[in-house]
Amino acid sequence: MQSSVRDWFEQRSYKFDAFARIGQRLKNASTTTLVLPTNNVARTIGPILSRITELRRDSSLVDQIIVADADSTDGTPDIARRYGVEVYSENDLMSHYGKAKGKGDALWRSLSVAQGDIVMFADTDTTNFAQSFVYGILGPLLTVPGVLFVKAAYRRPFATGSTSIDDGGGRVTELTAKPLINFFYPELAGFVQPLAGEFAAHRNLLSSIPFLTGYGVDIGILIDTFRSVGLYSMAQVDLGVRENRHQALMDLNRMSHTIMCAVTHRLNLQDHYMSDSGIGVTQRHPLTNTYFHAKATNAGLRLDNYTEDLTERPPMIHVKAQA
Repeated sequence: MQSSVRDWFEQRSYKFDAFARIGQRLKNASTTTLVLPTNNVARTIGPILSRITELRRDSSLVDQIIVADADSTDGTPDIARRYGVEVYSENDLMSHYGKAKGKGDALWRSLSVAQGDIVMFADTDTTNFAQSFVYGILGPLLTVPGVLFVKAAYRRPFATGSTSIDDGGGRVTELTAKPLINFFYPELAGFVQPLAGEFAAHRNLLSSIPFLTGYGVDIGILIDTFRSVGLYSMAQVDLGVRENRHQALMDLNRMSHTIMCAVTHRLNLQDHYMSDSGIGVTQRHPLTNTYFHAKATNAGLRLDNYTEDLTERPPMIHVKAQA
């Protein structure tokens, strides 16, 4: 196992600059859609779309841009529309499934309007978004035979005030996701950022697997892709450094719980789990868990509880077949 992980790491890890001129020298028959899920990111969405617009002027690398917005209240959709991209409310897409349940649901619903042969997703709270984030991820899919899925890899500093800690970010990844992967899915242990929101795959592949709602989506897609097409059809690209907003410890605590629920869901360790890996499931499936959080406050000890509603959306190909 150790040798296979290391072999994959050596053969399927790339650096973004290897694809720096891909837009000028290559554009095969594949078309591409870039999906940007947004939720009150008025501060960053403008600079991100500005850099993507420049890339589109210089190359034909991105054919369609979709902003799937969580009904932001800070003007995010209006800023996005100024760049002439397609802007949708995540709640209007696939509205017969009810109100969207977080990021994973937005990604899944965006497949209903994505037209590209290849679909790429990218987070929109990044403060140092660069064109390399796009061509770096798309590069292996367009130039390396056999690669069907590409995940971003990067370093994540943790900045607080005037202090910055190299590689101090990504706390859920380091403390929850990677230990779980090493224990239950060691073949995937070579991925530097298993929870990265920047990834791309052939639309046919993405449409053939279920999507978990909320923050369970990234690790769910990683596992299902591995089960569907195998490790050597997957790759990662080093994008350098990614800077994004950091969340409070309590939010990270709940996110870790969601990641654990997603992994155990895939391991058939919960009573509500549906057959096999979930691939081929054709209906919605809720996994509602009560999460208790005990804490000490200035007013004394307190026990809070939250409901974590992890829903599995069916493969889009089945939804469209039934339409």
